[in-house]
Amino acid sequence: MNPTQNRPAVASHQRFAYQAITQRPDFTWPGGRRLAVYLGFNVEHFAFGEGLGACLAPASPQPDVLNYMWREYGNRVGVWRCLELLEDLQLPAGVLINTALYDHCPEVVAACVARGDELIGHGHTNAERQGSMDEAAEAQLLADCRERMARESGTAPLGWLSPWISESPLTPDLLAEAGYQYTLNWCHDDQPVQVRTRSGARLWSIPYPQELNDIPMIMGRHMDARDFAQMIMDQFDEMLAQTRHPRHPQSLVMGIALHPYIMGQPYRLKHLRRALQHLARSRDDIWFTTPGAICSAAEALLAQPG
Repeated sequence: MNPTQNRPAVASHQRFAYQAITQRPDFTWPGGRRLAVYLGFNVEHFAFGEGLGACLAPASPQPDVLNYMWREYGNRVGVWRCLELLEDLQLPAGVLINTALYDHCPEVVAACVARGDELIGHGHTNAERQGSMDEAAEAQLLADCRERMARESGTAPLGWLSPWISESPLTPDLLAEAGYQYTLNWCHDDQPVQVRTRSGARLWSIPYPQELNDIPMIMGRHMDARDFAQMIMDQFDEMLAQTRHPRHPQSLVMGIALHPYIMGQPYRLKHLRRALQHLARSRDDIWFTTPGAICSAAEALLAQPG
């Protein structure tokens, strides 16, 4: 007798069922491409003297001037250097914005809109977590950010990434009910996955990286920018090879998560340029895109007969 048979089932999120990536219907992205690549460019604003924020040095009693000003470098300098690089390489971006940027530095958001980048909801400020909010407050946050972005930038966001990837048990439900079509919070796959919601409205999970992400790699694991750039190139080379497997090629999504206060530092930008140049040399073989376009492509595939 198996002694585990009488044990209760392990708690589950019930949002989607398990499905091995090797046992799914085959498909291709627009243009017959197999690998979709996007840049998740996180542009954030933090409260001074309170709240959360990534730290370069051990946190000090508030006002923590060192860590706050290090992050603010991203909005004053780093973001512009990164946008110049993307412009030079003619690469699109999915720009994840705090709506507090409209009050603090609206010209940053305007520059992304002028480039044609996709704007993605990312809370009001990364000084707070939405997972600690009650249902009414979280629903209000999602609605307020969507309305502000539509009013200020002309288009309501299709997608959402929670500050600090912080969710309540109801976040996917509230996202669908607020009109969002996809979430970037779940890093469990290399393909889009449908997420169940209480209303029955469809919400997509678009793959967002927690490995190919400068905060956990550079700030968390203290990885050098040179190694992080190599990591981007290795990920790309291997995923491109997976899409071309002779027996079971797969269409995949590769995201790269960047923050201008980290990768906009000059000595890191040099290595980011090298990595993105490596990817850009294969632009004829891959789909350089945005999370919203991936979501729309997934919807179109779902609508195909058969």
